[in-house]
Amino acid sequence: MKLVAKYISKMPANTTCHQFCVGVTRNVAKASTSIFSGRWLKGGGEFPEPVERLAASAVIFSRLHRQIWMVGDCLCMVNGELFENPKPYEAELARMRADIINQSADRESFLVHDTAREQILPTMMKIMREQQNVKYAVIDGARIPEEHVRVLTLDFQPKEIVLASDGYPFLCPTLEASEAALARQLADDPLNVTSFLATKGCMKGNNSFDDRAYIRFNV
Repeated sequence: MKLVAKYISKMPANTTCHQFCVGVTRNVAKASTSIFSGRWLKGGGEFPEPVERLAASAVIFSRLHRQIWMVGDCLCMVNGELFENPKPYEAELARMRADIINQSADRESFLVHDTAREQILPTMMKIMREQQNVKYAVIDGARIPEEHVRVLTLDFQPKEIVLASDGYPFLCPTLEASEAALARQLADDPLNVTSFLATKGCMKGNNSFDDRAYIRFNV
């Protein structure tokens, strides 16, 4: 996340989506080689496999190009209309996890030790090895398949834009409303197996089930 944020902060304003994908990939690959050399790199220089890589998603607004770039599983709203870019396999795995938990007589135990997530992890890791930056895009130092980067091109009418991470199960036009919707979800369904399905829940002692970022602005 810090590597990607630093790259964005320094890239030229006229950077295109393609240039961003190429540049940020090189940046993360260089850092990964430095960090993992001698520990995770095998055979004197192989790049780490997908499950071992540094990885992040990003949603970016280019004011110059009037575009929103969605690389990975992130969220955005344009004048109240929601746009998503989920990983293609997550919905099915979330249903598998929900079925395991909903069939259990002791659902509370999963808030301490989520054995249902452990059961889907082998499948999740197999899909990552086969599909990451092949059938879906993520920033991990490997070439980003740009056909899987969602690009929204806006007209020049005034827009209210929200960019957010997928830690908000119900994205709303304001941060206050998004936080309130998250709070209701955590109170009513902390395991994320009924009103909202996810591959993980809010473990006991945590304040949510995933990281979250939110920004709203007008252009």
